[in-house]
Amino acid sequence: TGLTKKEIAEAVDMFLKVVSDALVEGKHLEIRGFGTFKGKERKERMARNPRTGEAVPVPARRVPVFKVSKMLKDKVARGPQI
Repeated sequence: TGLTKKEIAEAVDMFLKVVSDALVEGKHLEIRGFGTFKGKERKERMARNPRTGEAVPVPARRVPVFKVSKMLKDKVARGPQI
């Protein structure tokens, strides 16, 4: 790339910051041919403590999700082209 390790690290850190900031703001970020980062609402639910079996409420929350593009799925399924 012609860039130093430090410059590449800064670029990657900036990319990750942009993605996380967009998710916090409720936006989604699409990288064509790779996939989409977005936030998803999880409903409130009841879970069980595996140790005691006691029912425990899990509150509603937003979670980050990544959906792989069809192009990347197909490319991985084909495997390495030797």
